[in-house]
Amino acid sequence: MSTTKSRSERRASRRCKITQLMRIRPSDPQKDHFDDIRGSLSVSRTGVFFHSSEKTYEVGMRLFVTMPYTKESATMQREFLAEVVRRDQLPNGLYGIGFKILMEVGFQNEYSFGNYSQRK
Repeated sequence: MSTTKSRSERRASRRCKITQLMRIRPSDPQKDHFDDIRGSLSVSRTGVFFHSSEKTYEVGMRLFVTMPYTKESATMQREFLAEVVRRDQLPNGLYGIGFKILMEVGFQNEYSFGNYSQRK
């Protein structure tokens, strides 16, 4: 009989290894701004795990996440409010970041109207 206890699974839903491009940025204007474009490594209904070189992620930090993300003009993209629940320092110098999705904020429109100059 083994004396080691197995770790209990805390996830509420199963994960899939899906690569989906995301745009991630802090929702708090008091935090240092960054615009992190990353691919997911693991996705569930309520959360995502990915690797990043961005050092300012911290557990409890709120994020705006656009996914799936594309730079193409006139595309409809979904935006979510999320919270960082995991931050691991990886041996390769990157960080393993996990966030849970709190709510859908809405759709993000990306339109390109060429060179726009503001009136003076």
